[in-house]
Amino acid sequence: MIAAKSYAAQTATSDLAPWDFDRREVGPHDVQFDIMYCGVCHSDLHQIKNDWFPGIFPMVPGHEIVGKVVAVGEHVTKFKVGDLAGTGCMVDSCRTCENCQDGLEQYCLKGNVGTYNSYERDGKTPTYGGYSNTIVVNEDFVLHISDKLSLPAVAPLLCAGITTYSPLRHWNVGPGHKLAVLGLGGLGHMAVKFGVAFGAEVTVLSTSPAKEADAKKLGAHKFVVTTDKEQVRAVKGSFDFIIDTVSAQHDFRFYLSLLRRDGVHIVVGLPSEAIQFPAFGVVNGRKSIAGSSIGGIAETQEMLDYCAEHNIVSDIELIDIKDITASYDRMLRGDVRYRFVIDMATL
Repeated sequence: MIAAKSYAAQTATSDLAPWDFDRREVGPHDVQFDIMYCGVCHSDLHQIKNDWFPGIFPMVPGHEIVGKVVAVGEHVTKFKVGDLAGTGCMVDSCRTCENCQDGLEQYCLKGNVGTYNSYERDGKTPTYGGYSNTIVVNEDFVLHISDKLSLPAVAPLLCAGITTYSPLRHWNVGPGHKLAVLGLGGLGHMAVKFGVAFGAEVTVLSTSPAKEADAKKLGAHKFVVTTDKEQVRAVKGSFDFIIDTVSAQHDFRFYLSLLRRDGVHIVVGLPSEAIQFPAFGVVNGRKSIAGSSIGGIAETQEMLDYCAEHNIVSDIELIDIKDITASYDRMLRGDVRYRFVIDMATL
């Protein structure tokens, strides 16, 4: 076994603290890489607090992981020692179902294996995430990372990036489309960057007028304060797409009214309570509410390559791992521009 160090939650009511554990040995098809940076996702906090479902404890969060390869299995062909590598939200899937065969492992019909708070395919071995010093992953779920970009700023692309890239690509958002981004946080700021890069007219929807300068700096063409009746009246029925990154309860009736005929409200944020919407809100105008998860491995690599070519990374604040609990508190207050990333050298 490989000795590993981490920060872990021992229970749903305890703060993260140092914890030592063992990773598996490097198998024939495995890649081991030492973790240099790991992004902090809002879902990390949801999962250690059992907001969505009962967790597997001790829990080592983290699924925005980048580092350098230190060992490869004898049959590995995609990586060599010294390569930069990354792993996102999943580390395995059944490989055989229709969705996996279509390169959509995130929708594996037998359930993909989460990078943490999950079980390996044996159904009994817990997975532990990126708030640790090293990780062992099957090569098919490891991604190539370009050295052209700032490595800590690449880490959030493995969740926040692909979560917004994938639906925008699926719905072919681009020139001639009006895209509204609801929520300007870790996901929302990436949705702005990708929407602009793909050629759409991008508007940020926010309750906070103070975010307008940031939205414009990120590339947004327009900004609407959703509590301003005049501004809202001007955009009623005008958007082709809304990408909804909000993880708190909000009024779907209101946002559906901002879509044009055949408009699509794309849900990528995950409120802990059930989403409710009125039937008339979708029937009138043949509108849709749709959802999207992360992306498959091939699409995630496509996104990373696109970002390297177009110089797109996340806006981050680098933190010491000992400050993770304080960072969670700040994240809940929206006090981060726009993603915390842990420097794992501080572990």
